[in-house]
Amino acid sequence: MKKLINAPETVLDDALAGIAAAHPDLLTVDTVQRVITRAAGPRPGKVALVSGGGSGHEPLHGGFVGAGMLDAACPGEVFTSPVPGQMVAAAKAVDAGAGTLFVVKNYTGDVLNFEMAAELAAEDGLSVASVLVDDDVAVQDSTWTAGRRGTGGTVFVEKIAGALAERGAPLAEVADTARQVNAATRSFAVALTACTAPAAGKPGFELPDDEIEVGVGIHGEPGRRREKLRPAREIVADMLAAVLTDQPLATGDEVLVMVNGLGGTPLIELYVVYGEVAALLAARGVRIAGNLVGNYVTSLDMAGASVTVCRVTPELLDLWRAPVHTAALRWGV
Repeated sequence: MKKLINAPETVLDDALAGIAAAHPDLLTVDTVQRVITRAAGPRPGKVALVSGGGSGHEPLHGGFVGAGMLDAACPGEVFTSPVPGQMVAAAKAVDAGAGTLFVVKNYTGDVLNFEMAAELAAEDGLSVASVLVDDDVAVQDSTWTAGRRGTGGTVFVEKIAGALAERGAPLAEVADTARQVNAATRSFAVALTACTAPAAGKPGFELPDDEIEVGVGIHGEPGRRREKLRPAREIVADMLAAVLTDQPLATGDEVLVMVNGLGGTPLIELYVVYGEVAALLAARGVRIAGNLVGNYVTSLDMAGASVTVCRVTPELLDLWRAPVHTAALRWGV
């Protein structure tokens, strides 16, 4: 294992110290509670958005804390859910009197811990709602989850719901919109290599040089099948077919598309993938109204990519285009 770390057991604390040093004007990092919040603090009367999950998926979630998106993120150890106490601390730190929305990826540890945190927060007098993100169409159940996994759709949910909260909408409306985005979003991923967790010291699974994992999860969970490496055009066609089989699109539909690197994929390859996605959607008469190409929901050093497609209404598209200023996503400001 070759990694730029000091020791496996200090990776998260060292990374949090680095985040604090890199973004002092944007973020406040509580290294004791392990909570990342906006440096500006809560805005009175605004619904707060809190998310979190295991580390190793950066920039998710801490990279999306900022104006127009999250108010707080609580990172767990690598591929390990944060604990309820972190989540409650995050909710209390950003409470502005209008309630808090927990954005939860559908992984068993995250779901159980956020449920417990919501109960504890309610006992302390906080108003909390939750939305579950389960956009991955590759498998129904996996090593880490019951039902579909939450993956790239989390970025769309956090951005669009965050924009609505920024405009002063009430908690129920922000939560309903977040669920609407999740329902309109589908994702699918392929892996070219396994990732290596620092504590493990070796790849999470064996994958021959001439094979790919089709439908992989962001923790390295198995997908639908393994197959021989083929040209990108063929792989992307299968990925998009899985997405569109689950949620068909019609001529004239508008969508957001994210081609996301899993951590070890060069940007030139991600643009190859995006070009194929764009051509396939254009052939169906579907218009891409917004896009992201890059590393947004990673899996440490895994080589591979995911494709996320969200069908948008004019209202959702307006919220997507609203200003955002975070460490990993910013426009309009």
